[in-house]
Amino acid sequence: MIHYVIYTDIAPPYQRWALPAVLSTAARAALRHEGAPSPSALTIRVTGDGELRRLNRDFLGHNAVTDVLSFPANETDPETGRLQLGDIAIAYPRARVQAQRAGHTVRAELQLLVVHGVLHLLDHDHVEPAGEARMWAAQANILAGLR
Repeated sequence: MIHYVIYTDIAPPYQRWALPAVLSTAARAALRHEGAPSPSALTIRVTGDGELRRLNRDFLGHNAVTDVLSFPANETDPETGRLQLGDIAIAYPRARVQAQRAGHTVRAELQLLVVHGVLHLLDHDHVEPAGEARMWAAQANILAGLR
């Protein structure tokens, strides 16, 4: 049996709109699509622009807000035996603006950002054209299954 544990940490101002079930469902869909190891776990943090700017600056050297960041861990939890895939951080205000610009719901944008973040945790990258094509195709397939 495939077993994925998704921890969610939603900052209080966004708890009304960023529903844990929506985030977890998107993450599990991406993990299943990619055949991620089981049992495994990851954490999704939904927060404000300021925290994403700080994380982006402190860990990646970019002093700018961004929509989603992924921090791979790939460590086995000695207590549970689960593979800790890592953490995903999402800026809710940025997601809201991007959803408006794209003409879809914030829920759809959050699903996109979670899937994108999970794919990065699973070593996808969009720096090179070939990697970008693979990542965008996987992302589109996963999101199609969520609609």
